[in-house]
Amino acid sequence: MSTTQRPSAARRVLDLLRDPPADPDLSAGYLDLLGPAEERAPSLAQSVMESTFLPRIYEKVWRPVGFNLAKGWPIGPDTAAEQATARDWLGLGRPGDPDRPAATVLDVACGPGNVTRALAEGVGGDGLVVGLDASATMLARAEADTPAGDRACYVRGNAVDLPFRDAAFDAVCCFGALYLFDDPWTALDGMTRVLRPGGRLIILTSRRLTPLHASKVGGELIRRVTGYTVFGDREVTGALADRGFTAVRRRRYPLMQLVGGTRT
Repeated sequence: MSTTQRPSAARRVLDLLRDPPADPDLSAGYLDLLGPAEERAPSLAQSVMESTFLPRIYEKVWRPVGFNLAKGWPIGPDTAAEQATARDWLGLGRPGDPDRPAATVLDVACGPGNVTRALAEGVGGDGLVVGLDASATMLARAEADTPAGDRACYVRGNAVDLPFRDAAFDAVCCFGALYLFDDPWTALDGMTRVLRPGGRLIILTSRRLTPLHASKVGGELIRRVTGYTVFGDREVTGALADRGFTAVRRRRYPLMQLVGGTRT
């Protein structure tokens, strides 16, 4: 995709930032707030997500196979049903509906933009969906796969220290990423901070089930070795309630859970 095809959307993001750069880097098609100075040593799980190979197979192989099995396929929801639920829980419209809200939505750790694009189908008017990720390879794929004129744009930034101002978004989504963060609760604090009062949050993350997962010791061992955190049944819902979210709800799947709530 040409780096000039979505400049207006990318520049709209500047108004959402706490500290907009004087000379924004849009050379790759997305707004890059990290640059080479911010490179770090990722965990094993993060290294896989940031590889050059995974973005090529993520949307058609990795996500539908891995996630759908973790959600109990064929009984659990497929990718399309999962994305429809995200739009519903976030108060967005159905694709093609003329009365879709002009919402400003953040997709945290967006990867190659598959969820970002699905959310963009649920906003209308001047609505905008911002996909944020730290991986340049994932964002390159997102740019390539997102049609020009779509209500979506991308930012390379830190998901645990979100660069946006307080109450900047009407809705926040984080699918398949909370378990990869070194400090998931600080990341959740950031998602809460950038969400306006009355705004909605939805998270798809891991769930403890197997005997190894069921032990906190086993879960900590998995996290230390792989960088992957497995959450107990009440950990994420309790974390939302502790941060003042209301109407907290959850759907449990064999190895994943979908959690949502409304910020007070």
